Amino acid sequence: MLLSLLWAVGLLPSCLALPLPPEAESTRELPREQAQDYLMRFYLLDSKRKDANSFRDKLQEMEKFFHLPVTGKLNSRIIEIMQKPRCGVPDVAQYSLFANKPKWTSKVVTYRIVSYTSDLPRAKVDEIVAKALSLWSKEIPLSFRRIRFGTADIEIGFARGAHGDLNPFDGPGNVLAHAFPPGPGLGGDAHFDQDELWTDGSSLGINFLYTATHELGHSLGLGHSANPNAVMYPTYGSGDLERFQLAWDDVEGIQELYGKRSNERKR
Repeated sequence: MLLSLLWAVGLLPSCLALPLPPEAESTRELPREQAQDYLMRFYLLDSKRKDANSFRDKLQEMEKFFHLPVTGKLNSRIIEIMQKPRCGVPDVAQYSLFANKPKWTSKVVTYRIVSYTSDLPRAKVDEIVAKALSLWSKEIPLSFRRIRFGTADIEIGFARGAHGDLNPFDGPGNVLAHAFPPGPGLGGDAHFDQDELWTDGSSLGINFLYTATHELGHSLGLGHSANPNAVMYPTYGSGDLERFQLAWDDVEGIQELYGKRSNERKR
């Protein structure tokens, strides 16, 4: 319960407006409240601190994460990133809330798909979730077993707006999905915004395989990667779907948590 509460509190959006540095006041492309909300949600900007320095510090933290020149000023590149569709999990600090890196201790992790999108046939959603999990399991000594009833370690579903985890979705675009690290209660669960247009890659929209693989990485205990080629990069990317696979950064991260799968089992 403590794990779920800590995680959910860290994700709470805020509508409080903080003063921006003078150089940001003239930025028309992104309203000041949106820039502040972004930094509160994804870089833990403290809503109680109303000085311009705290905003600048968090903006610099974001620039460092994305390997941009560190200026502390809103500019076109930062605004472009802030406006991209992305995962709802913060880019920094969340996993430091817990004493140890969260991971599943069982070698067999159960999952259940509790709700579906009307954009894809149920069988296609089932297939894509299984494929996303297989991309992770082929790299680590962990396997996944689907259950159709009861409580699973990882519960997967589609929802819109407020859906019971204190982290409401925001409609089409912006935040696409979020997931919780391993643990009891909400731990491991992955939620996808029902208001997005989900596809299997055969039409325009948000590719479910790419997003599901990313969110299930969080379900296994991974945070965000600063490597733009990694599946765990925070902003959405469709990638080359015909040859879609984990990047070395993803593999290195997941193996640090669980170890390597032996060659015999990986085949």
